[in-house]
Amino acid sequence: MESARIIATVARIVRDVGIAEEVAQDAFVAALEQWPEAGVPDRPGAWLTATAKHRAVDLVRRRETYARKLAEVGRSLPEESYDPEPAGPGDIDDDVLRLVFTTCHPVLSAEARAALTLRLVGGLRTEEIARAFLAPEATVAARITRAKRTLAKAGVEFEVPYGEDRAARLGSVLEVVYLIFNEGYAATAGDDLLRPGLCEDALRLARGLAALMPGEGEVHGLAALLELQASRTPARTGPDGRPVLLAEQDRRRWNRLLVRRGYAALARAWGSPRTESGGGRSYGPYALQAAIAACHARAASYEETDWAVIAGLYGRLMELAPSPVVELNRAVAVSMADGPAAALPIVDALAAEPALERYHLLPSVRGDLLARLGRDAEARAEFARAAELTRNERERALLRARAGEPEAGTA
Repeated sequence: MESARIIATVARIVRDVGIAEEVAQDAFVAALEQWPEAGVPDRPGAWLTATAKHRAVDLVRRRETYARKLAEVGRSLPEESYDPEPAGPGDIDDDVLRLVFTTCHPVLSAEARAALTLRLVGGLRTEEIARAFLAPEATVAARITRAKRTLAKAGVEFEVPYGEDRAARLGSVLEVVYLIFNEGYAATAGDDLLRPGLCEDALRLARGLAALMPGEGEVHGLAALLELQASRTPARTGPDGRPVLLAEQDRRRWNRLLVRRGYAALARAWGSPRTESGGGRSYGPYALQAAIAACHARAASYEETDWAVIAGLYGRLMELAPSPVVELNRAVAVSMADGPAAALPIVDALAAEPALERYHLLPSVRGDLLARLGRDAEARAEFARAAELTRNERERALLRARAGEPEAGTA
């Protein structure tokens, strides 16, 4: 939970995100060694940050080539032992924002920017990042290692850029914040469907970006999307932690405050001068996804959802940001608007997409369509295949149930 803030604080001192990550890990090791005997401090995050800062200063002091930087660090360090913590859950630490823009520097490839930021800011493991990119773990690990070296070699400043430099990095920053949220919204692996801490981190980043860049429509579009998606969290799992499908969710449990925040952010996205396209206004990809989420939020029930509008919005999204995942989502909307028979050819055409070869939602969606068409045996086979592909235990249990398989530990 504290990893991103600690790495960001140390990076401000050592000016090297790779070294900053190592120093942060040293602080965690120190906590594991000392807290069992001394007890957990009242402010564990501040303790970890202070420990990491002291180690960072020691590291700089030991390196003669950092002598000038050490003098600057000594003048800038506050007298108190602990850094102040954010005032509230909606606040964002300036150092974290600097870290995001640093790891999204254009000296890195787009893939490397996203992978490194997910590692340092989101705290995701390599396998989780690989799932987000639908890429092999070894490839992602190599990207992260090379990205750290590239930033260090280029001497990238640890700062929030301005003007054209900020605009050049913004797309990568938004993509990374979205990926962090997605990992929290539907965890890659483990026993829990949700990782709320990642969702909260992404929301704080999105809100901070919106405050920093009020004229950027896509920033508000992303904020709107995350607010609206996060509003469903209380209804997405049952008392036992099992996933609850959208069609079965109790919408009275959706967080109406987050829904209202999402509506407001979407209105700002629509009114922003940066959403202009040609002679009129148009949504960008994130704002379009937020508009889809708003359609769900406005519907009193699953049955009352305007699926025709949603299918149309996915069609526009495919024009702006085509991807097999977007097309799969469009197929779901088409199935609800025009019936499963109309959507099945769309899904079947995606079977040849290499990026979806190990994507469990493809057979899951196909299984649902087949079940609605009365082709039960084929549907069960698709659900069983989807269960084999997912690494999240909660999703696996749900898919096995739909495949008609007994739960583990039952006869």
